[in-house]
Amino acid sequence: MHTLITMPYRIDLFAVFIFLGIVQGIFLSLFFLSKENRQIQANLFHGMLLLAMVGCTLEIFLMYTGYIVHCLFLVDFSEPLGMAIGPLFYLLVLSYIHGGISKKQYGHLVFPVVYVFLELPFLLQPDDVKYNAYIWAYHPELPLRDVTAVYDARMFWVTDHATETILISLALYGILSVIAVTRAFRQKKESFWKPAHPVLRSLREPIVQMITASVIVLAVKLTNVADTGDHLFAVYVSIVIYFTSFRVIRRSGFFKHASLAEAPKYKSSSLSPDLQNALVEKLKLLMAEQKPFLQADFSLPELAHQLGSTVHIVSQVINERLGKNFFEMAAEYRVEEAKRLLREQPNIKVEEIAEQVGYSSKSSFNTVFKKYTGTTPSRFRAEKS
Repeated sequence: MHTLITMPYRIDLFAVFIFLGIVQGIFLSLFFLSKENRQIQANLFHGMLLLAMVGCTLEIFLMYTGYIVHCLFLVDFSEPLGMAIGPLFYLLVLSYIHGGISKKQYGHLVFPVVYVFLELPFLLQPDDVKYNAYIWAYHPELPLRDVTAVYDARMFWVTDHATETILISLALYGILSVIAVTRAFRQKKESFWKPAHPVLRSLREPIVQMITASVIVLAVKLTNVADTGDHLFAVYVSIVIYFTSFRVIRRSGFFKHASLAEAPKYKSSSLSPDLQNALVEKLKLLMAEQKPFLQADFSLPELAHQLGSTVHIVSQVINERLGKNFFEMAAEYRVEEAKRLLREQPNIKVEEIAEQVGYSSKSSFNTVFKKYTGTTPSRFRAEKS
C-alpha cells in the first residue's frame, strides 16, 4: 500500500494563460487543417506544427497544475511531439519557399515516429512509475513511491535524454531553416527586416519565433531543476499561438464584407481602360512564361507582387477583364497545363501531374479537373491516347 500524498492544485495566472493558449491552439489548428486550407502544404504543416505544440503545452499544463495525477498515463506522452516540432517547422519553411515539398522530404518525420516505439517501454509502465517520473520532474522535494521495475523503462539513450535530444533537434532544424530562408532572401535580394514580398514576410516571423523559442528552452533548462521551469516555455508557446491567431484574423476578409447598401466593388476605381489592358497583357505573359500558378501556394498577393501592382487592382482586372475571380483563373490555367502533361507524358502518374500543377491532393485535382473538362484526368488521358 503506497502512502498517498495529496497536493493542492496550482491554478494561477500562468495556468490560466497556458490553458487558454491550448484551447486557442486547438481551434487554430483545425482552421489550418480544414479540408479547403490543407490543400496548401504550408497550411498542412502549420496545422500539424500547432498540434505538436499544443500537445507539449497540454502536458506541461497538467504537470504544472497537478491534474496529471488523474491521468498518469499522459506523463511524458508529448515527447514524440516535441521531436516533431523541428522537422515540421523545417517542412513548413520549405513549403513556403518552394510552394510544396517532395515525398522524400517527408522522411524528416521518420524519427518522431521511431521515437514513439522507443518510448513504449516507458509508456507501458504502471502508474506508479509514471507518478515517480512526474514527482521527480516537478516536485523533486517529495518522496517517490517504492516500485520494483521489471525492466529499464528508459533503456534507450534518446529516451533517457529526451530534453537533450529535443534541443538537438530544434537546433539542427533551426539551422537548416535559417539557411533555407537566408537563401530565399538573397535570391529575392530583399532585406530580412523589411521584406516587400508577402511570402518572405510570412517566413520572417516564424524564424524569429523559432530562434526565440530555442533560446528560451535552453535558458529555462539551464536555470531550473528538471522540468520545474517548463511553464515559462508553455507561456511563450501560448503567446505564439495568440500572435498567430491575430495574424490570421488580420488577414481575413471577414471584416471587409460589403453591405447591401454599399456601392459596387470597383465603382470608385480610377484605373483607365488602357492601364487595364496593359495589365491584362502583362498578366497573360507572366502566366504563359513563368507559370506561377504551378506553385501550391500561388496566391493573389503573390501575383500582385510579381505584376508590380496592388491586390485590389489585380483583382479588379481579373474580375472585369477576364470575367472570373482569381481562384477560377488559377484553376483554369492549372487544368490547361494538366491537360498538356496528360497528353505529352503518358507514363507519369496522375498523382505526380497533380503535384506538378500545384495540387497536393489527387482528390482535389480530380474534382477541379472534372469541373472544367467534364471528365476525370484518367479518362481524359485514355481518350487522347
